[in-house]
Amino acid sequence: MTMQILDYCRQLFDGVFAFHPDSPLLFTQFTFWAFFAVVFAGFSLLHNRLLLRNLFIFMASLFFYYKTSGLCVLILLFCTLSDYLLAGRIYREKRPAMKKCWLVLSLVVNLSLLCFFKYAYFFTDLVNTILGTHFGVFNVFSWVGNQLAGGPVFSVERIILPVGISFYIFQTISYTMDVYRGRVAPVRNLLDYGFYVSFFPQLVAGPIVRASVFIPQIYKKFHLSRRQFGMAVFWILNGLIKKIVLSDYLAVNFIDRVFANPLMYSSFENLFALFAYSLQVYADFSGYTDIAIGVAMLMGFYLPKNFNSPYKATNAGNFWKRWHISLSRWLQDYLYIPLGGSRNATFGTWFWIIAISAVAVMLSRSIWLLVAIVVVLGTALLRSWHRPDRRLRLTTHINTMNTMLLGGLWHGASLNFVIWGGLNGLGVVVYKYWKTWSPARRALVLSLLFALLFVLNVFVCPGPLLNIALVWLGTVTVVTLVRYVYSLFEQLVPGIPQTFLNSEKGLGMVWGVLQTFVFVTFTRLFFRSGSNLDPAEANRIAWETATDMIRQIGSRWNLVVIPQILYQYRTVFLMFAAGMIIHWLPERFKRRYRLWFARLPLPVMILAVVAVVFVVYQFITSDLQAFIYFQF
Repeated sequence: MTMQILDYCRQLFDGVFAFHPDSPLLFTQFTFWAFFAVVFAGFSLLHNRLLLRNLFIFMASLFFYYKTSGLCVLILLFCTLSDYLLAGRIYREKRPAMKKCWLVLSLVVNLSLLCFFKYAYFFTDLVNTILGTHFGVFNVFSWVGNQLAGGPVFSVERIILPVGISFYIFQTISYTMDVYRGRVAPVRNLLDYGFYVSFFPQLVAGPIVRASVFIPQIYKKFHLSRRQFGMAVFWILNGLIKKIVLSDYLAVNFIDRVFANPLMYSSFENLFALFAYSLQVYADFSGYTDIAIGVAMLMGFYLPKNFNSPYKATNAGNFWKRWHISLSRWLQDYLYIPLGGSRNATFGTWFWIIAISAVAVMLSRSIWLLVAIVVVLGTALLRSWHRPDRRLRLTTHINTMNTMLLGGLWHGASLNFVIWGGLNGLGVVVYKYWKTWSPARRALVLSLLFALLFVLNVFVCPGPLLNIALVWLGTVTVVTLVRYVYSLFEQLVPGIPQTFLNSEKGLGMVWGVLQTFVFVTFTRLFFRSGSNLDPAEANRIAWETATDMIRQIGSRWNLVVIPQILYQYRTVFLMFAAGMIIHWLPERFKRRYRLWFARLPLPVMILAVVAVVFVVYQFITSDLQAFIYFQF
């Protein structure tokens, strides 16, 4: 009997305190909410004793990260300690040159860790491609661990990406950069800084929180009004519905199947899988953010808004002001502006565009890509050489492209992510030119491009990719010609009723939203193809998946099977339609029902919570899906 009790206690201890790689602590698991209940109970006892409260949450956050990523918690602790010490040195140093040296050291330490864990396979593949070698990765940290343990405890031939390393390293970089720029003063002690870096609701997938926004909150006493409590509960429930009811359902029942083997599915199924993935990744990531905001708010802390209905964007630039807002602002402040922004070109402007272009050419092994890059850059430089205004515009666009390309690489060490970032950058730059053109010029340029693509597709090199481009560009050209004719009509016929003008403006906005959604969705082909893969073979598999889907979508369609597919996957299509309709609801309407929920009487709110949890439970799959952005 004693042995059984001891065995039970050992199993219980192992289940609670040991790290299990196959079952990380996720917001969608009951174990997380049990963990949060314990944390919230402890927080309730200590909430106005700031030192003990901050220590307690710091320890709880470290435990949360240990349960999520195991011994990688040591990397988090190292980053916390190093940046705390280096930021202190930067603040105390009076000599500008030494300040910069300490900042450079901080950047080197942080980026070296990030590159080692995230890009070791990418750089190894690059070296092997260029030199024709067969190098493999070597995990230095595992080797050190084996030396300390006195045996082969860890594998030195495999590097595992720590969960959320990109998020907390970007957060520590922003802290030291802001201290260097004089925007914030260093925190009072290491405990407070550890609290800021490791705060568990947003630790592993953001939002990326600025020190100037969050650190003042850790010195304030707890306050939570009745309305704020209701809003916190709403955000948690909203996030769970987005993640489990919408994102996981679409992924498990359709998207993952198609991406696993695109050639087994029809052209229509491949195309719909792309659009469904756009909704899935939004529901997944914004669902995580909603839960993080709600959990933090229950403890009196406020995280920044990370999404603003991104699929309402009318152009690619506006999309990136609505999607992953904390990352977009981080890239703008710590990458785009230091590169020169819209002011001038720097060494980094030309270094990064040339370096990334060279890497893309070497990995793709395509002479045509090299020719295209040389022609585009060469033409742009010649046109702007003696025109300062054009030269400034060119450097601004190159800085934008650099930012988007490096932002793509931040998401993953794969050529597919570089392509995804580059396409988004191209979309932003093209729109900046497009909005300065007259309706006549827009119609002329698109007509010529359509004619060129048509000739290439029919007489030179017909293929699936050109078929897709031709259909999309043809649609855009027709709409642009219609709008051009309308502009002529508006000029020739004075006194057009205001309601007619408003209708045209409204239809133009709807067209912009749909066109942007289609563009963003097609770039996601490369994003999804590069996700959820073993880094050792990510480039090859990602490229094969992307090309297979392009081949299917761009081939001849069998329209007869579409009604059968719609009926077979009717629940998936209805779920997709419902998700998009809710997403496109006016913001004032959404704000109204959020406030209505927050003001519900407590007994009614409890019943609503029970009902939502019951419904969400019905959608839980046997194997819970990890949040997509955990891998970044």
